[in-house]
Amino acid sequence: MVILFRHVFVVGLGMSNVGRFYERSLRDLAGEALFKAIDDAGNAVPSFILVSNMLSSQVEQENLASLIADYCGLRGISGFKVEAACGSGGAALIAGYSLVSSGLADVVAVVGVEKLSERSTPEVARGLAYAADADFEIPYGISFSGLNALVMRYYMNKYDVRREEMSAWPILMHENGYHNPHAHLKMRITHDDVVKSPIIADPIRLLDSCPMSDGAAALILASDEVAREYSDTPVLIAGIGNALDSTDISSRFELDSFLASRLSSERAFKMAGLSPKDVDVAELHDAYSINGVITLEDVGFAPKGKGAKLVVEGKFRPGDKPSINTSGGLKSRGHPVGATGVYQVCEVSMQLRGDFPGIKVSGEVGLTQNIGGVGSNITTIILRR
Repeated sequence: MVILFRHVFVVGLGMSNVGRFYERSLRDLAGEALFKAIDDAGNAVPSFILVSNMLSSQVEQENLASLIADYCGLRGISGFKVEAACGSGGAALIAGYSLVSSGLADVVAVVGVEKLSERSTPEVARGLAYAADADFEIPYGISFSGLNALVMRYYMNKYDVRREEMSAWPILMHENGYHNPHAHLKMRITHDDVVKSPIIADPIRLLDSCPMSDGAAALILASDEVAREYSDTPVLIAGIGNALDSTDISSRFELDSFLASRLSSERAFKMAGLSPKDVDVAELHDAYSINGVITLEDVGFAPKGKGAKLVVEGKFRPGDKPSINTSGGLKSRGHPVGATGVYQVCEVSMQLRGDFPGIKVSGEVGLTQNIGGVGSNITTIILRR
């Protein structure tokens, strides 16, 4: 039996600004992004809505697909929520891709949204901690920042990376994000700013860490049969891969690399028939500086142990191949947790279309990688113009 899969295209996209919006509700943010995406796709009406979110059950409410569809005048369509911790956006893209590729739907909306500002920092930190192991890590008081700090300390010691060298990543992110009108933290920073900022979990400092953000992003996906009806510049989802690792980090095969990052990248590149050297622009998941550095290596953009040092040397800036996180990444654009993976695909798609509102770079091939947990659930997506 021969099974034929349809090609899937991004034909519309929309984003809200990222920040802390005390006056706005979750459905309001999601609605803004979805209305923009529908308008961008020539008023395409999706038959399915997928909502990516991590913490709604703890800080807002559940049943988000129904809530958002009804708010946007789409009562009667199909849909559900997708959760994969901080990697929820990437997971929702897999579900949306599958619906369109399989023929179950011609037009699908993927909406990522997170609303955290109504809750205190301890409440949000506790919620994020549940992306770790609730039996063997959380009871001992370790925070999500603390787990990433262990990874960062191990990496720095193994590869003789100085604290000052690690600071080059957030400096680059803030320089890029300074030009992004959607970014949460539009400010330039220096090495001194990073190393003198408060310690969050040694060696992670405040300016190594992404902000707690609200925001929403949306995509309209369409099959090759109808894509040109909705866009003159459809962007092909050429490859998509996901991989899992242990939820706890104590049983990992290694701490200076994310198995799920390597495997999901390999699967996405194989599906697309491409390699890391073909990528022109990428959005990587840098909730902490160490995540960005390790994924540079795991995706294949830098040799093992050289990611941080290459950033210090000036690699991966706008115009380089690849240009990394022209949005400012999670560090500067912000990290509305369940929406982040959708923001990444919006941003790379706009770069390939030539209408990104911040720093523009040219290219034919883009990549996104969205991480859930401390590298435990990772989705990589390859996009082509």
